[in-house]
Amino acid sequence: MKSLRSRAMVYGLVIVLGLLSAMPNLLPANLADKFPDWYLENTLSLGLDLQGGSHLLLEVDATELLANNPGQPEDLLLKDAVERSLEVVRRRLDETGLVEPSITRQGKNHILVQMPGVADPAHIRELLGTTAQMTFHWVAKPDESRRSAVLRLTDATGEQEYVLEKRVAMQGEHISDAQMAFNQDTTEPVVNFKLDSEGTRLFGDMTRQNIGRPLAIVLDNHVITAPIIRSVIAGGRGEISGSFTTAEASNLALLLRAGALPAPLHVIEERTVGPDLGSDAIAMGVSTGLLGAALVIAFMLGIYGRWGLIACAGLAVNIGLVLGLLSILGATLTLPGIAGIILTIGMAVDANILINERIREESRKGKVAWMALREGFGRAYSTILDSNVTTLIAVSLLFMFGSGPVKGFAVTIGIGLLTSLFTAVAFNRLVMEWWIKGREREPLTIAGFAWLDRLSEKGVNFMKGRVIGLVLSGVLSIASIALFIQPGLDYGVDFTGGTLVEVRAPSVSVDELRTTLQSQQLGAASIQEFGQDGDFLIRLPADASSNTGAAHPVDALKSAVTSLQPDASFPKVDVVGPKVSGGFSDATILAILLAGAGMLAYLWIRFESHFALAATVTIALDLTKTIGFFALAGVEFNLTAVAALLALIGYSVNDKVVVLDRIRENLRQTPDMPMLELLNRSISSTLTRTVFTSVTTFLALLPMGIAGGAAVSSFALPMLFGIVIGTSSSVFIASPILYYLSERRSRKGLTQLRPTAEEMRKELELIP
Repeated sequence: MKSLRSRAMVYGLVIVLGLLSAMPNLLPANLADKFPDWYLENTLSLGLDLQGGSHLLLEVDATELLANNPGQPEDLLLKDAVERSLEVVRRRLDETGLVEPSITRQGKNHILVQMPGVADPAHIRELLGTTAQMTFHWVAKPDESRRSAVLRLTDATGEQEYVLEKRVAMQGEHISDAQMAFNQDTTEPVVNFKLDSEGTRLFGDMTRQNIGRPLAIVLDNHVITAPIIRSVIAGGRGEISGSFTTAEASNLALLLRAGALPAPLHVIEERTVGPDLGSDAIAMGVSTGLLGAALVIAFMLGIYGRWGLIACAGLAVNIGLVLGLLSILGATLTLPGIAGIILTIGMAVDANILINERIREESRKGKVAWMALREGFGRAYSTILDSNVTTLIAVSLLFMFGSGPVKGFAVTIGIGLLTSLFTAVAFNRLVMEWWIKGREREPLTIAGFAWLDRLSEKGVNFMKGRVIGLVLSGVLSIASIALFIQPGLDYGVDFTGGTLVEVRAPSVSVDELRTTLQSQQLGAASIQEFGQDGDFLIRLPADASSNTGAAHPVDALKSAVTSLQPDASFPKVDVVGPKVSGGFSDATILAILLAGAGMLAYLWIRFESHFALAATVTIALDLTKTIGFFALAGVEFNLTAVAALLALIGYSVNDKVVVLDRIRENLRQTPDMPMLELLNRSISSTLTRTVFTSVTTFLALLPMGIAGGAAVSSFALPMLFGIVIGTSSSVFIASPILYYLSERRSRKGLTQLRPTAEEMRKELELIP
């Protein structure tokens, strides 16, 4: 009694704190004003795919910097360049007035810029792509023009050439302020600059000694202007004119105020989501998530009745704790993150079903309520732990090798697994013990499907079809490999590189669009109709930028479309450079291989080698069939698909651990039973749990698979397919493989299980 009360207080405190942490995300505006700001700040941030906006991944090109400093350590020099670039990028974006841009370092030499609400990052791309290295050079005298110590530079148009002294008269770093203004005589936009104290002294001396000479102002190897110095400029102020437009003068002033980049920045990845598409994604995620949860709750109540109600209460607490922990961590909720929460709903029920089925087994043996609960939880605990750890291995690798929204998916699943372990093993047990309080010695009845119970007790000869199952699985896997080779997968730009633009232009036909793109040197673009009339997906290969002159491929494409329909919209833009796509490919292969190796190692430690090998081989067969599904169904293979594959690895091994754990348990209880009979009994006794868990996970994801649309189809559809494949392979593939491996082990005279500590102690006692 005391234990029940003390646990209720501790668990209740944990749950209340978690739910309080999640509450700011759900408060309506009229109630939010009544809470302090520090509490309301504890909320989830929405990813760009949900609120709309753009992100740019910039690469710091330190090639020239390293070449000019050959004696310096490369890593130290690169680190310094990235840190200085971060500061300059932050100052430039602050000058533009963007609301809370996120600027973070990523990897060794990359900078990630996320800009909520920015639907067209063309201006920002140009702003950040300008190094803004400004220098002052004297125009070379006629007798110096043939010397080697001169620079031959052109103006921005490339029409006029200047011969300059190679020696830098003054660096642009001495400019302390710059503002756009208008020349009083010509009314043309100009840039007025102010020098620091050192620059003022230096500029005064150099102009005093060179009256009558042209002084060229050079920005990124182009001469902006080269005015003749008429008198000494001693006030530390000057004017830059160059036939600017107002926008050009404003940008130049901004660049000079923010300072020059130490090295060029190249945009190697660009992604944009329009605000309408973001709001649609939120509505889709919430509606499919609620519908999936409703289906799971209805199924649990239909199976277990009031005991299912306990599981549903634990599920509600679990979702609240997930949101609370994500809020505490300051996580960003993305569309894959919502998919992760929905998947967590299905997977969280697994532990509850496993516990309920174990309790029902103990009750059918005639044990009273308190003993059935104790034995049920005790026998289910190790299986739950094994299945969660193996899933966490896949999730951790997804976090390590994933990027952006995929990492958000990994974090959500990881937190969901931990909270579901708490709710199933701690919270639900507490509620069950409270439920039977006063009736501890009475029989315990938990509802279920009577026909499935009879089938489990009677046993089914699943192993009779072991040969057919293995042959069929092998044929399907070979066919899947053939489909992988030809026609192959429909790789997204994440892996191929290039540009993908979603276009909404209702009054434009495909033929008109194709003709216009060809006239704009974008003939390599592929056009695909989808959704409603006037919705197109336009793909450009990675080398498209070389065919569009000076224009960025996205800008050239948008210009071509708007020439046909000025009010055309572009809900989504993805641009991935070849370096990024190649990195994604390598990381994907490595993550899948490490996931398989990590699970094999864990199962090898927890089980015997032939158990681990049977599970690993079966998972490999499951993966090949899922890859075949991608090829056959034409589902795009992108980073979200990688998340689905690794989630499937975790789910599949989770399912197999339950069966393997029961086989190991029966081997210890009845070591002399024939292996075929033991396998059939083990599969039959876990059949109810296998079916129920698969159905709940399938129901949780089904609404997303049907109504989720293209944004999550690469995740939901393969997961639905994988649930069916993974469940059937646990029965018809993993067990037959284990049977043949165990027979081989017996022929070698080896035992099927390692002796337990108790068995080893007894053997030692028998030694004289």
